[in-house]
Amino acid sequence: MRYRTIIALCLAVTATFGSAQAADPRYPDWPCVQAKVPEISLAAVWAGPPLDDVAGKWKEDATIGALVAKLAARRTPLEEAQKAITDYLKGAADKTGNGKLLFSGLFDTLNGQRSQVMNGLERITRKQREAADKIRADTIALQALQGETSRDPAKVDELGNQLLWQTRIFEDRQRVIKFVCEVPTAIDQRLFALGRIIQQELE
Repeated sequence: MRYRTIIALCLAVTATFGSAQAADPRYPDWPCVQAKVPEISLAAVWAGPPLDDVAGKWKEDATIGALVAKLAARRTPLEEAQKAITDYLKGAADKTGNGKLLFSGLFDTLNGQRSQVMNGLERITRKQREAADKIRADTIALQALQGETSRDPAKVDELGNQLLWQTRIFEDRQRVIKFVCEVPTAIDQRLFALGRIIQQELE
């Protein structure tokens, strides 16, 4: 009876995984219900002065580099980020130029973080697909072992316990994926909010 339950659980878990994948055929490894947008559009998060003339130059300024790292970190509350931006731009000789450099750095950094998260999600999805295939194969093997007239109880127990462990790891990863799927949107929102703060300081 115990192994019927294990088999039913394994089949249910892998069936759910199979039906949930590849909502968008362009991105077969994308596991999230949120649509995959590979890169943040600059126009969606910045309505300030054009940044073409400062692209990449923020890396040449150590102060801006350090501030970008602090502001990009999601552990830095937005209220604290706003104060840091205001304090920095108040003392800047070229407020507009420095504001543009600052946002350019944030755009590059947060877009990079977002890409890393998305690549990681797709990498985990590929692992989950392999794990689902292994669970399905082991489930069939367990069913076959149980169907043998002179079955080996030790082998049945070993494979049954292995399946339980594999399924538990699989489900834990699925929960992590669901949580991490929220991160790209959170990065989008943070970048938009930081852009608004900088723009307000430049007005």
